[in-house]
Amino acid sequence: MTAVTLDIQSLALPKKTVINILYTQNLLQDSFNDILKPFEISVEQFNVLRILRGQNGKPASMSLIQERMIAKTSNTTRIVDKLLAKELVTREICLHNRRKMEVNITAKGLELLLRIDPKVDRFEQKLHLNLSVSEAEMLNQLLEKYRSQP
Repeated sequence: MTAVTLDIQSLALPKKTVINILYTQNLLQDSFNDILKPFEISVEQFNVLRILRGQNGKPASMSLIQERMIAKTSNTTRIVDKLLAKELVTREICLHNRRKMEVNITAKGLELLLRIDPKVDRFEQKLHLNLSVSEAEMLNQLLEKYRSQP
């Protein structure tokens, strides 16, 4: 009977792990939504702005933005269109390849990120209060290992 119990427990652990990861993802998503709501941008729009800021003034192609998005299923064109309407980014046709669009963050977009950054920093620090440095490092290693599964 013990062998059967161990089998059931070993089957339950992967399910518990996935449920915990999904539950945590939803908690993080909801918290980020709450942080960004007063600024009238979505998590995906915030992600695009951070990607563009990381370009240090160099334009990013739509494919580069899509590649670096956290949520790979995001509709990058629609997100960039919304950021354009808010004047947080610019989009121009590439001089060297007319089929390619280049996106840059505007000064207004950079200013918005500067206002959001302290709130995100506080949130991230708050999450780490329950973890030691070694636990946080181990959590990151385990999550990376989990994602690298075939």
